[in-house]
Order: sequence, then C-alpha cells, then structure tokens
Amino acid sequence: MKARIFQKPKNAMQSGRAGTQRWVLEFAPAEARKADPLMGWAGSGDTQRQLKLGFASCDEAVAYATREGIDAEVIATPVRTLKIQAYADNFR
Repeated sequence: MKARIFQKPKNAMQSGRAGTQRWVLEFAPAEARKADPLMGWAGSGDTQRQLKLGFASCDEAVAYATREGIDAEVIATPVRTLKIQAYADNFR
C-alpha cells in the first residue's frame, strides 16, 4: 500500500484558513477508474481511495503509517509567500 501525507492547502475561493493545520494520510489509487457501461460514471473496485485519515501533526501520521506497515511519502508544505502591495501601486 502506498500513501501520501500532506497538509490541505488553503481554499483559493475564500480568505479563511480553517482546516489547513491538519495533516491528511491519503492512499494512492490501486487500480484505474473505468466508465460504467450503463450510466457512464467513473468508478473502480478500489475502496481505500475513499479513505482519508486526519492527524494533528506530521509525526502522528508518520507513526501511524509505520505502525500499520504503510509505505507513506511525506509531501512538505510549500512556504507561503505574501505579495504585499497597496492599492495605489496599481496606478504606478
């Protein structure tokens, strides 16, 4: 089983950062999705893809993955940079 551990990014449509402090363990897809012949919906028999586990810290997530024998890759959170400018800078 392969999985990735990451922090959820901030929603681009809102200014709030709720829920971005938690770490998520998400399993990689084990099989490709295929179209259902009747309805055309995409689906697969991979039930672990539906599972997302939340943790308070990266260390807790790594400890869980190690304890359960899950091959997990930690994806570092990118550094947040702010472009601070005044409204008047639009007219220079």
